[in-house]
Amino acid sequence: MNSAPITPGTIHEELERVRADFHALVTEATPADVHRLSSGTRWTNGQLLFHMFFGYLIVRRLLPLVRLMGRLPEPVSRTFARVLEAGTRLFHLINYFSDRGAARVIHGPRLIRWFDRTVEVLQAQLETEAAAALARGMHMPVSWDPYFRDWMSLAEIYHYGTQHYDHHRQQLTIGRPS
Repeated sequence: MNSAPITPGTIHEELERVRADFHALVTEATPADVHRLSSGTRWTNGQLLFHMFFGYLIVRRLLPLVRLMGRLPEPVSRTFARVLEAGTRLFHLINYFSDRGAARVIHGPRLIRWFDRTVEVLQAQLETEAAAALARGMHMPVSWDPYFRDWMSLAEIYHYGTQHYDHHRQQLTIGRPS
């Protein structure tokens, strides 16, 4: 995480930045770009684009969990994170293969529509979050993602989607020569 505070305003701005970037990537990618391997992953650019979107779907699923765990005694979320850690290998396999398959069906204009809808839902939810809720958090399975830390606030979970996106954005080879 960077040193700037994570506020609802900064999260909203980064979601708008990412939305514009994602639209440009998906719209401007040629069929050759989509089928070309990305850099540093085993996914094609098309599969990686879906995975970048999927990071925001993960955020949507994490939000209710973090809201709940943030209200429970701290050992509950620590234990839950340890249970999830035990399933890391399975998580990575499902993550890899599901994105490969989903990218065959959800791409192009459909991917943009799904991305936009997800961002709109996240922004609408963010507008309703109280400052106290954004400060609560839970322990996370740190081996699942390099941007998961041992404990993350709800605000950091909202921000996580963009960290994930920006990380994988650098791995795309769209527009690069083969």
